Amino acid sequence: MKTIKLLSLSLLAVLTFSACSNDDDAPEVVLEQEEITTLNVFLTAEGGTEELKFSYRDLDGDGANAQVMTNNLDANTTYTGRLEFLNENDTPVENVTEEIIEEDDEHQIFFVSSSGLNLTTEYLDQDGDGNPIGVEFRLVTEAASTGNMTILLIHEGNKFAEGANEGVFSSVVGGDTDIEVVFNVTID
Repeated sequence: MKTIKLLSLSLLAVLTFSACSNDDDAPEVVLEQEEITTLNVFLTAEGGTEELKFSYRDLDGDGANAQVMTNNLDANTTYTGRLEFLNENDTPVENVTEEIIEEDDEHQIFFVSSSGLNLTTEYLDQDGDGNPIGVEFRLVTEAASTGNMTILLIHEGNKFAEGANEGVFSSVVGGDTDIEVVFNVTID
């Protein structure tokens, strides 16, 4: 009987010490990146009503079957704009814009126009440190033209990088691209 007790205690000690090994790596923290399937761009011309002018929708996330909708912009017009980011794969549809605003210090939207496209953008919102976000913006068109406008949502970029406060996107901004959409824009 004494031998059985001793063997049982020895087995318990071996199991206990092998289960508490210190050579295991700590689990890696995984930060989930939001899924964004849809980007809607709403514009309101001065004195007008809000209209959905541009929309991008890609439910499978590979870009091959993306639905892109664009409407022409009026020349020499000032628009107030707002962006809406959605995850339409969730039920109910998740409005990711709310999270972007809640985590405003971690997000910045950049508007990059191709040369020859006569428009400029200006930030109308900012985070707690006074740096731009871009969910709300002003878009000013000039003479008739066509070209591409790229909208990028950057996560964890350097908002203090040279030019970032003015909306200049460059490699020094860094961060991860949550979504990048190119719209073909016509100003007439």
